[in-house]
Amino acid sequence: MRKFIAFTAAGFMTAATLPAYASSDDVWCGRNAGGQQLSVQDVTAKVAGMGYDVRRVERDDGCFEVKATDRNGVRIELKMHPGTGEIVKRERKS
Repeated sequence: MRKFIAFTAAGFMTAATLPAYASSDDVWCGRNAGGQQLSVQDVTAKVAGMGYDVRRVERDDGCFEVKATDRNGVRIELKMHPGTGEIVKRERKS
């Protein structure tokens, strides 16, 4: 019985540490509970309103992936939530 408890405890401890090994590149936009999703045109308008020149908008892993350039010509990549339009990841490309 002691071995069973020890193995069970070790299993729980191992499972509790697994989220720490998640990649920083992982972005999860989650489920959109209401079902309302922004259109590509809505996302394009929102990003353009932030001062970016939008090059491409596509769906990737449940998020919108936006490739654009800023006012200085620096390329960026944004990951946006499909329902709220919130930026969940921003990355500068060189």
